[in-house]
Amino acid sequence: MSVNGSAQDHDVEDRTLLVQYLREACALTGTKIGCDTSSCGACTVLVDGESVKSCTMLAAQADGAAITTIEGLANGDEWHPVQTAFHENHGLQCGYCTAGMVLATVSLLDEIPNPTEREVRLGLEGNLCRCTGYHNIVKSVLAAAETMQGAK
Repeated sequence: MSVNGSAQDHDVEDRTLLVQYLREACALTGTKIGCDTSSCGACTVLVDGESVKSCTMLAAQADGAAITTIEGLANGDEWHPVQTAFHENHGLQCGYCTAGMVLATVSLLDEIPNPTEREVRLGLEGNLCRCTGYHNIVKSVLAAAETMQGAK
């Protein structure tokens, strides 16, 4: 598989989850293990551009796929517009959910480039934040959408 644009080739046990593979074999710890039940979304990554909870997928299932983690989202020192919007609109507090929330947002905005507040809330309902109350997260997503629309 390719992880953040780099080819990865590791032997793994059949039962190794993608989240474990990314954290342990690839040393990419931005992907968090939050609940182990696919409820929280802290482990969300992009698999071939689609948001996936990496605790629900075996590493072997990602064979041949292009994986993007939070570490691979920026272009060098230039943040992705979603990362910038979360920073500028205070869409995070403790930061534990942030990587998954940002990657879920990237996928959401790819599918719905100009979402309504309701579409944002529905699109991110599988990602939980225990700190913010979601107001600034929704504000961040809408700001990112506006920025990305202006860049086109």
